[in-house]
Amino acid sequence: MAAAPLATAVAAGAMTAVLSPVPTRTGTFRSAPVSWQPLPTLRCRHARPLTAAAAAASSSPSSPVFHGECFVVGENIDTDQIIPAEYLTLVPSKPDEYRKLGSFAFTGLPSEAYPTPFVAPGEESSRYTIIIGGPNFGCGSSREHAPVALGAAGTRAVVAESYARIFFRNSVATGEVYPLELAEAGAWKECKSGDIVTVDLGNSVMINHTSGKEYKLKPIGDAGPVIEAGGIFAYARKTGMIASKATAGFR
Repeated sequence: MAAAPLATAVAAGAMTAVLSPVPTRTGTFRSAPVSWQPLPTLRCRHARPLTAAAAAASSSPSSPVFHGECFVVGENIDTDQIIPAEYLTLVPSKPDEYRKLGSFAFTGLPSEAYPTPFVAPGEESSRYTIIIGGPNFGCGSSREHAPVALGAAGTRAVVAESYARIFFRNSVATGEVYPLELAEAGAWKECKSGDIVTVDLGNSVMINHTSGKEYKLKPIGDAGPVIEAGGIFAYARKTGMIASKATAGFR
């Protein structure tokens, strides 16, 4: 599937309002002069320092590079396997519940097929920075909690053969993970959980350092800057599509 155009991602942003609520103020609105100032550069909420090996793999310092262990899953991984429905009462905007959501990521996977849990018992985050999957990743219900749970657990990117469209849009709208698509099939059959991999967005490549194989990725396109900004609302404020808190004119 080609990367979703920015307009599609913006349209989907309305579904994520519960994830990033905008504080409201009581009182009377009054017109006031607006002082326009440059907004600070926004970064992904869960960005981690790069190792020397990961930094060396990038030819473009401004393009994200993620390095670490991968967790490999199969085809048709649905959102109930990513985050079971019983945990959808958790509110991601609350820090404690956000962390709890991460601790339950992938608890819907069958233990007989995945004996090593994505998040170790008693932990809130996962040691796996990158997820590698087969075709139709994120199928099933349209719950926004699915990419949020993966991001809360510490995952930075999902690399799959193809995505359910709603999961792709929710990943972009929330800014939690990069949903990257492989240019060719087969990586999820060749890689193993625990392999050390580097995902280099600037060169559109995934390198499996354990096996020595490289895999081409399809460019993320217009969705990349939205995810880098931290989601659709952060991107809209950064680009002036909606007013920032500093320029909203409220008191």
